[in-house]
Amino acid sequence: MKALLRSTMVRGLALALGVFTRPAPAQPQRILVIKPDHLGDVLLLTPALRALRQSQPQAQITLLVGSWAKRLLADNPDLDAIESCEFPGFVRGAQPSALAPYRLLWQEAARLRQMKFDTALVMRDDHWWGGLLALGAGCGRRIGFAHPLVAPSLNKALAWNPNAHVTQQALDLVAALGSVDTQNHRLRFVPSDEEHAWAAAWLAQHQIQKPLLAIQAGSGGAAKLWPAERWAQVAEQLADQAQIVLTGGPADAADVAAISQHLTIPHLNAVGQANLGQLAALFGRCAVVLGVDNGPLHLAVSQATPTVHLFGPGDKRRFGPWGDPQHHVVLDAAIACSPCGVLTHCPRQTKPSECMTAITVQQVVKQAKRLLVQTGT
Repeated sequence: MKALLRSTMVRGLALALGVFTRPAPAQPQRILVIKPDHLGDVLLLTPALRALRQSQPQAQITLLVGSWAKRLLADNPDLDAIESCEFPGFVRGAQPSALAPYRLLWQEAARLRQMKFDTALVMRDDHWWGGLLALGAGCGRRIGFAHPLVAPSLNKALAWNPNAHVTQQALDLVAALGSVDTQNHRLRFVPSDEEHAWAAAWLAQHQIQKPLLAIQAGSGGAAKLWPAERWAQVAEQLADQAQIVLTGGPADAADVAAISQHLTIPHLNAVGQANLGQLAALFGRCAVVLGVDNGPLHLAVSQATPTVHLFGPGDKRRFGPWGDPQHHVVLDAAIACSPCGVLTHCPRQTKPSECMTAITVQQVVKQAKRLLVQTGT
């Protein structure tokens, strides 16, 4: 019943907002790219932005993201402008009232109409709110996927495969505008000179004598965490070959402290010391980065640093690393209920999540050692 009500509501809103649309020119002139997600998913969009710039060099390309993601794309040469929106359902913290998403939709649509976009790409396949926003913004050409809740807002809906990698989906949307080379585009994030200088100074301060191996153990989803004692065992077994550094933001402090308590080897702790760009610059100087399914691991991929990603409830087919699988390794237990997509807790009440604890220390160490050898360190 709830799904039927939402479907009916979306169709009704699509009819109401459709009065604002303007005809689109044969060639896109002003393109709006809508991407509501957080760190990792926004990084996974960057290959498609490169392809879009190459495909539509004459167009002005504007990206609409949450305010939390603006730094990721601030210096991206494939964009002409970045606009921000506090997308409902993606703002972490207090929940708005039931009507707040619809008030915001009306306000944002009116604001974007003034910018006279003729083309919109709805880059999240299930983002019905973004589809309605593209319609209300007056875009005469609206491209996305044939998700039941998104399709009513589109006039070009690609076949929807809910198992497709989100980067491939984004590239497919770009290709829908015309012929484009969608191959060999990697994740892009470029730290500033100041951020590179911070990383160089940090390394000099700590007098690193061995290859640097980072462990990024934290995650916004508790069900994705791997036991602290296992990370400690991994670090202990790799300490002869690499200098271990524990990384993360302020929210990861407790998880990292739990790892430190189990460690008997000398190690470094950079938790809360680096902003996004500084962390990327530090990852760029690492031989290998290990971690769970989280945004910073994609940041490491963007710096061409080999990575090992531990996946449990998240779907590696959709959100795994975008790069050479020989350099960016996914480990998962492949138990029957994984991936379930529930990131906050295990639906079967296992704690830690069984899909995570089924990944062994030996698996992680083996891949880390292989990558250390592969990088010549």
